[in-house]
Amino acid sequence: MDIKVLGPLVANEQGVSVVPTAAKPRQILALLALQADRVVTVPTLMEEIWGERIPRSAATTLQTYVLQLRRKIAAALDGDPTRQAKDVLVTRHGGYLLQVQPGQVDVQEFDQLTASGRAAHAADDHLAASQLLGRGLDLWEGSALVDVRIGGVLELEVLRMEEDRMAALELRLDADLRLGRHTEIVPELRVLMARHPMHENFCALLMTALHRAGGSWRALEEYQRLRDALVEELGMEPSARIQRLHRAVLNADPALDFGDVTPVAG
Repeated sequence: MDIKVLGPLVANEQGVSVVPTAAKPRQILALLALQADRVVTVPTLMEEIWGERIPRSAATTLQTYVLQLRRKIAAALDGDPTRQAKDVLVTRHGGYLLQVQPGQVDVQEFDQLTASGRAAHAADDHLAASQLLGRGLDLWEGSALVDVRIGGVLELEVLRMEEDRMAALELRLDADLRLGRHTEIVPELRVLMARHPMHENFCALLMTALHRAGGSWRALEEYQRLRDALVEELGMEPSARIQRLHRAVLNADPALDFGDVTPVAG
């Protein structure tokens, strides 16, 4: 089964979609897909669907939803004598498991690529880091599970995935900056700062890139925008790290011109 959760939910078996249209079975499939090849307990599934207000009929209703999913899978498997729906959506003691082959879930591929990218970055192989992290980020087709109703369990999963995405993006931009691609990444960083006006790491990267591209005064403008946003929204000044970067730009510190400077370091 080919599964995508980094954007709209997609689950295809032999090229046939098994994603239900009803909201609650869709939630169940999304949670099983995120935990592919691992058992998701019945209480966890109930918590996702009903939260703290679990009805008395929850166990029977959950079984009905699982049956609906199996019917979709069975229709997609029609003509395959080697597998049945219960071999794909497996009942285990206390829960259910979605059986998939390695490499069939996009978030698992994303996690593997970003782990390799982080390792390459730590080893100062910034070209490999940029390529690996970029490949991982290219798997995203929008916000995670954008077309699935999100309960308490999925909410935490989506938050984790989105945070991992932001961390991978920061590291890929840092690798690009170290590779001397300051001019190329400025437009992307401007868009990111428009979306995240209080994000200090993006601001540090943008300030450094602008400075290296010959736009020190623009780097100072970006610092002022960040400071205004932080003061207005949170009543706080930028961190000491960003203030040091600001002073370095003001003083035309030669260290800012070298590719081994890490503007996102603490």
